[in-house]
Amino acid sequence: MTFLHTSTPKIAVCIAPGTEEMEAITAIDVLRRANFDVTIASVASDGALIVEGSRGIKLVADIALVEVADIEFDCVVLPGGLGGAECFRDSPLLVEFVNQHRYDGKLVAAICATPAVLLQHHNMYPEAYMTAHPALIDQISASKRKVKRVFFDTNHNLLTSQGPGTAQEFALDIVVQLAGKERAAEVAGPMVVWPNMHYDVFPQK
Repeated sequence: MTFLHTSTPKIAVCIAPGTEEMEAITAIDVLRRANFDVTIASVASDGALIVEGSRGIKLVADIALVEVADIEFDCVVLPGGLGGAECFRDSPLLVEFVNQHRYDGKLVAAICATPAVLLQHHNMYPEAYMTAHPALIDQISASKRKVKRVFFDTNHNLLTSQGPGTAQEFALDIVVQLAGKERAAEVAGPMVVWPNMHYDVFPQK
């Protein structure tokens, strides 16, 4: 059962050199449209707040992850992009940050390369079902692999998705999990998203 917050959900969106821009910006934009409290945290090893994404677009963080690593968020969002996912994988701080939120039962949302390169690599969710970018999904064990655009594992509070083209669905599903379908529909309507992304009309995948 989804736990709906009566207070404003606090979200950490992590970025790094090589992060996929569409996935990061779409999540940030949609979650702020939902009036969530969104913090953009840089995982860059040198602490840089401005990082270059996978397509050469500059992404700007609010703060370095180390400055907020002890804060409890309601959701940790992990965009993809192979370079960004590898940076996540190689950051002990990021790994501990995600693990702490996993231990606390908080929502973790990962997209594109990140489920395979970070979550699977560190065996963070050995019992969870997940999806990932089609080019990397074979890295997820066949018994736990879900070939879906967006997949929410209720038992592990883990949301995963496939890539840039699924970023809106992914972001809106974060809204669903934290604030319900009605809030997601309120956000989706003015955005003029694809009709099957209106959660008040179509059942959640």
